Amino acid sequence: MVKRQSLTLSLLVGGLLLAAPLVAQAGGTIKGKVTFTGSVPAPKEFAFSKFPNVDFCKKNPSKSADGETRLLKEVEVDGSKGLKNAVVAVMDIEDKAWMKGFSDKPAQKVMAELCEFIPFTGVVVSNGNFYVENNDADPADPKSAEGVLHNPHSFDQLGAKSSTEFNIGLAKKGSSLEKKVKVKYYKKGSVLRLQCDQHEFMQGWYLPVTNPFYGTSGADGTFEIKDVPAGKHTVAVFHPSVANDARGKGAITVQVDVKDGGTAEANFEIK
Repeated sequence: MVKRQSLTLSLLVGGLLLAAPLVAQAGGTIKGKVTFTGSVPAPKEFAFSKFPNVDFCKKNPSKSADGETRLLKEVEVDGSKGLKNAVVAVMDIEDKAWMKGFSDKPAQKVMAELCEFIPFTGVVVSNGNFYVENNDADPADPKSAEGVLHNPHSFDQLGAKSSTEFNIGLAKKGSSLEKKVKVKYYKKGSVLRLQCDQHEFMQGWYLPVTNPFYGTSGADGTFEIKDVPAGKHTVAVFHPSVANDARGKGAITVQVDVKDGGTAEANFEIK
């Protein structure tokens, strides 16, 4: 009797194992690479001496050989021409319930560390919260021992036009702000631009998204977006210096067909 029960159980378990791969997964994956084929622009240069907290900000590794100039490397590529920090997003899905979820929490957290906004690129949700925290303090400077003053100033940026979203000073290490941002022109292609009024070389760019299906390219230019609903989708790439507009006339997009449990490829070439 025991043997018969064991055999029956084994057959049932075996049947379940065999059947499992036949069950369709919910959604699929979009993966690919963003390459930059044009001439890589030189980093923007800022003399440390023109800004406060000179000695502290010089601790940032992105600087000239003599250590006197801050280098803002907007375009970073590897040996395979892969572009770092490009934001890739599915543009044809508007998930209002998902967007509403950020009315009381931030869709993006930005940290001020060693006089730099991290991450340099990311996302924002229109009418959702945005968060910035100051992690800088300089024990060697009595005036900045409790905190290096940063002043995050954000703009709804559409081409050359911009309007302020928030402009708040963060004087102490550990101080933060969490503000609702409208990004009211995002349907026309605007993005959220962040800059420190104390240190001009502290900059960041954030793409308005309407769903959770987005990703950022790594150092080799590759990205992956998981759990994308099955179907045909428009996918766009955004980068602050070479693809400023992810929805308007300058948008760089590809069409993909996502299958349940499958992987669709989306590659972008930026010149």
